Amino acid sequence: MRIEIDWLSPWRKGDDDVRNVWVLQHTPAETLGTIEDVLRDHQIGFNYIGTHIGKAVPRGMDDTAGLIVMGGPMGVYEQAKYPFLRDEMRLIESALARERPVLGICLGSQLLAAALGADVTKGDRKELGWHAVTLSEDATQDRVFSGVTGEVWPFHWHGDVFSLPKRATKLAASRQTPCQAFRYGKNAYGILCHLEVTQAQIAQMLLDFADELAEAGGDAAQIAAQTPRYLPGLQEIAGGVFGRWASMISAV
Repeated sequence: MRIEIDWLSPWRKGDDDVRNVWVLQHTPAETLGTIEDVLRDHQIGFNYIGTHIGKAVPRGMDDTAGLIVMGGPMGVYEQAKYPFLRDEMRLIESALARERPVLGICLGSQLLAAALGADVTKGDRKELGWHAVTLSEDATQDRVFSGVTGEVWPFHWHGDVFSLPKRATKLAASRQTPCQAFRYGKNAYGILCHLEVTQAQIAQMLLDFADELAEAGGDAAQIAAQTPRYLPGLQEIAGGVFGRWASMISAV
């Protein structure tokens, strides 16, 4: 199987062994965002696997140091329509079995939760735009979320929710959604909201998913107007959160 490499760091553990992560992508707008800068800063390479354009999901982690699973408009329960989701869950299970760091964003968090046996279902209503999230007490002691306290205002774009997987630790909740983030084991994280967004990503999501927003009764102009207020603080928080997650890659 040929995998295209988007960016490969010069950092090496050995002559032929490059510290690198897979990135599963499901839609053009939902890229790594600010996570990309963090990976570069930590000298970690990344390979996008665009399942939305027919790229094959790797069968296992092999020597890959970590896994990032991005968001997308499909649901975990739509595996008959999107069979690549089954392959993604198998890859997540491979990463968990080999104790590789995992980061699931939005759909990625739902896939991680499902791989851990949690229920993923449609929520009562969609959570779109800027909404507050409150960190749990456990988050203050967490390796990745430590230093983030109280209320955070991330970007949201999801209609599905999940129950907290068994033996997982809840790290955040919003007024609408009881579980916004969790940790499983030492280095697997699911984050339903979007900490990674850039202004360009938000603009693209408002364009690409305009029909979904209108159907949910959302206001694109209001979301765009709120972005300058919330985005700078969010990106500062995201840099710390993703930086601490990336530091786990060096231990692999």
